[in-house]
Amino acid sequence: MLDVTAAHEIADDARARANVVRLAAAQALTGANSAVIFATGSIVGATLAPDMSLATVPLSMYVLGLAAGTLPTGAISRRFGRRVAFVIGTGLGTLTGLLGSFAILRGSFVLFCVATFLGGLYGSVAQSYRFAAADGASAAYRPKALSWVMAGGVFAGVLGPQLVQWTMDVWQPYLFAFSFLVQAAVALIAMGIVAGVDIPKPGPADLHGGRPLLSIVTQPRFIAAALCGVISYPMMNLVMTSAPLAMQMCGLSVSDSNFGIQWHIVAMYGPSFFTGALIARFGAPKIVAVGLLLEAGAAGIGLSGLTAMHFWATLVVLGVGWNFSFIGASALVLETHRPQERNKVQAFNDFLVFGMMALGSFASGQLLANYGWSAVNLVVFPPVVLGLIVLSLVSWARRRKARLDAAMGEFPDAV
Repeated sequence: MLDVTAAHEIADDARARANVVRLAAAQALTGANSAVIFATGSIVGATLAPDMSLATVPLSMYVLGLAAGTLPTGAISRRFGRRVAFVIGTGLGTLTGLLGSFAILRGSFVLFCVATFLGGLYGSVAQSYRFAAADGASAAYRPKALSWVMAGGVFAGVLGPQLVQWTMDVWQPYLFAFSFLVQAAVALIAMGIVAGVDIPKPGPADLHGGRPLLSIVTQPRFIAAALCGVISYPMMNLVMTSAPLAMQMCGLSVSDSNFGIQWHIVAMYGPSFFTGALIARFGAPKIVAVGLLLEAGAAGIGLSGLTAMHFWATLVVLGVGWNFSFIGASALVLETHRPQERNKVQAFNDFLVFGMMALGSFASGQLLANYGWSAVNLVVFPPVVLGLIVLSLVSWARRRKARLDAAMGEFPDAV
């Protein structure tokens, strides 16, 4: 029986590895979508918006799309399979590029916001790539599969900003119009890649089995995982969203902001080559804690100066902190559900994360315009402290319970 089980795990991991290659490639191409939007969104917004305080609204619409798309993505994946959801997502990515280019050519702020919202829907589908990589994999391989898919974002960090740099002036005087057209072509390539992902359609047991969602999400382990995700991603997004416009306000060039965003995205995904191994060795809670501390450190760098180097260092440290805290939190989520519960639990987790991001993102433009770059960085500290406290309490309670269980096993008469 053990040999049969081992054989099944080997076969499942082999399929998971094949999926990881495709999903990592798709992550790289999909990441170019978000890189284009974040590198250009606030600058285009400042050009098209009727008021400067609305400059980051296109980026907020992207985040709103992320939040709005999470639950439908889970429902589609649960009913029709992940591959169908992935193809729909890349189709939305193509529409993002076409409509974004048209909006810039027409000078329409509203259409540009619609385009970035569609980009957020595309991004919400792409967020499930990391969980899809773990489908069917053995428990030992899941953290590695998750982190390797996220590693595909390294190439997005190079591709996206360079795509902007090479194409932003092609259709003068319509800055970035051609960049969005090229992004549409990149999304079409991603569609061809995700169409080949080998993830079986859910069976009847997966559609109707499992515990009620409420009983799963009220577990202390899930609460800690979701809270850390809710803190790590929105805080990263708050600073990243504001940085290009803040750099422009400080007299720095578009090339400077493109460079900062490029290396920020590389820092976000580069550690993924070894984050899974770190989680396997030290445990997800410790990696999450390190990530949150790095995000706080990035905010400290942002408060220390306004040169290009300060902005670049802030964005790089912020990216590494996000990688550790978000992948670690995602690994914690994987520990809280059974296989037949995965789609609804993962979708609900992402809904919480990106819903909170949407709220924070709408406030970022007002925060930057009215209070400045320093205020943006100061906001990071209280949530990080809260996350560290909750994570420590849940981890302590888990260790205490394990010790008590071990003691009861050693002295059964004490029961």
